[in-house]
Amino acid sequence: MEEERKQILNESNHVIGRLQLMSAFFEDEIVYRIYLRTQVIHRLFESNPELDMHKLDLFHLQFTESVLELLRKVKKKNEKNVVLIFEEMELNRSMITRLQTELFEEQQYERERAGQVQKISSSISNLYQNLADLSTDIPFPKDIAKFSETYAQEYFTEIPLTLLETLIRFHPDEVYQNGYGIIHKKLMGLQCKHRFGNQWMGGLRCRQQTLELYKMNDLDRFFLYYPVRNLLLFLEPAQLEGVELAEPISKKARFIQELAAGNEALEQSIDDRKKQLPAEIQKLLEEYHSKIADIDFLETNNFDVQANILKTMLNTDGL
Repeated sequence: MEEERKQILNESNHVIGRLQLMSAFFEDEIVYRIYLRTQVIHRLFESNPELDMHKLDLFHLQFTESVLELLRKVKKKNEKNVVLIFEEMELNRSMITRLQTELFEEQQYERERAGQVQKISSSISNLYQNLADLSTDIPFPKDIAKFSETYAQEYFTEIPLTLLETLIRFHPDEVYQNGYGIIHKKLMGLQCKHRFGNQWMGGLRCRQQTLELYKMNDLDRFFLYYPVRNLLLFLEPAQLEGVELAEPISKKARFIQELAAGNEALEQSIDDRKKQLPAEIQKLLEEYHSKIADIDFLETNNFDVQANILKTMLNTDGL
């Protein structure tokens, strides 16, 4: 009989040890209180040899094991949710990598776009000198069309051929022209007056042909550059009515920051997610603690009634 008693107490210590691990894992007050109350029950039997040790064995079988099974299911479910968090973080990291590549390409585009504005401004200045002194120096760099060829597909807005033909149409009497380029006379005059200062506005494409759009600095006047003919003509905004320039205003940098901040928040939430006890589970555990606190092991009938109640209450099949 004594050996059996020792065996039951040893098994009880083992069960309580598992409950302690769950208490340490969840770090939740109600789980800790259940652990403490279960220890009190164990010590009650340990200190009172006259008590029926089978009641302690039955208590763990019907109550403690049910609580452990409930906590194991919650833990397993939480771990699955954490796996989903890791997968979301990995997707975010992949998106960040892709966006960083695209952002680098955009930054390269912006650098080359700034260089193209300088080329156009210098070319107009050179063309002025060329027209003024009949110089034979070529005003336009050989690679001036390279910018449009490189970036038109991604950054320029597509337009119909009829609009392209309309935009590049001019009256011979309104332009200066030589073997190197063509420019509206009034446009050349304003460029000289405002020291050839220009800024980028956007690009248009039609099939394999492109147009570059510019605005003069400090002046609300626009012009286009047609690389095929080194043609520079005034452009009225009304001529582009209904055309939305595809010039990107990059939001990628901010999106990268948002994704990185989101990943940081997810990473910080992992520990809490692993230990999270849903409100309905906490309520159930509160009720369980209240029930085992009321069990009088000295009253056989009371114990049996409470056993039936708790078995029903801790049914974990639905988890």
